[in-house]
Amino acid sequence: MGVKTSHYYWLVAPAALMVAIFFLYPLAFSLYSAVSTQTGQFTLAHLEKTFELYSTDILFTLIIVLSSVVILAILSISIAALITLSPFRSVVTLLGFLYRLPLFIPFIVTAQMMRTFLAKNGLMNNAFIASGLMTPMDTVSFLGWSGIIITFVWKQLAFTTLLISGAMAALDESQIRAARNLGASRVRILMNIILPQVAPTIGVSLVLSTVTMMSVLSVPLMIGTGTPTMISADMAFRVNSYGDYSVANALGLVSYVLCAGLAWFYLRQSLRDKGVRS
Repeated sequence: MGVKTSHYYWLVAPAALMVAIFFLYPLAFSLYSAVSTQTGQFTLAHLEKTFELYSTDILFTLIIVLSSVVILAILSISIAALITLSPFRSVVTLLGFLYRLPLFIPFIVTAQMMRTFLAKNGLMNNAFIASGLMTPMDTVSFLGWSGIIITFVWKQLAFTTLLISGAMAALDESQIRAARNLGASRVRILMNIILPQVAPTIGVSLVLSTVTMMSVLSVPLMIGTGTPTMISADMAFRVNSYGDYSVANALGLVSYVLCAGLAWFYLRQSLRDKGVRS
């Protein structure tokens, strides 16, 4: 006897209720708080205050995230291509082990680790001094914008590489073998055969990484060196220092718009590639 359709609704009801309570309601409340006064009247004062105080931080956040995404795309595609096309299985095994390590480390642990690694007297510089490659006077701190980018790229590299290499591994190998038989180089196989087919997966992984980087608080707080800083740190500052949830939610609204804009751009390009008018 088949299960009635109404029974399916009861099966998904608990999950839908959790999403509504812990995601949809806070999202709606934050959006409402960003554009309303305490009496419930519509206002743009919170957004005006946000851009007046934090326009530099908004631009800084956008530059940091876009730079991280570009570097992340280059590295993850390169590693996935080496895993897929390299004839040296020992190299593939080593890469397969190394790139997965950041996947299991939380962001707050990553931030603390990078703070002690990238500081002027950190592990990286001390290793260079001990090996004789530089003197203590030559050491440079990578804390700040460069450290934030390094941390984001290192942490998200495992996630994006796992998705992209999985998509590459799922391709029909006969196409790659045929291209090799015709004399195509590995670079040409990657550019002309593999990348066009895995482009949707690359886009999804980069969009998800963008949303993750926009929402992380520990990295800009622990790796950053003051101002400018990222939006997530500004949101925490407004709440913890002033109890100003309205401006904090307005900053959240700005981050929603930035993430939605990047997602829209990817979706538009994806539909255009498929021949669908946007």
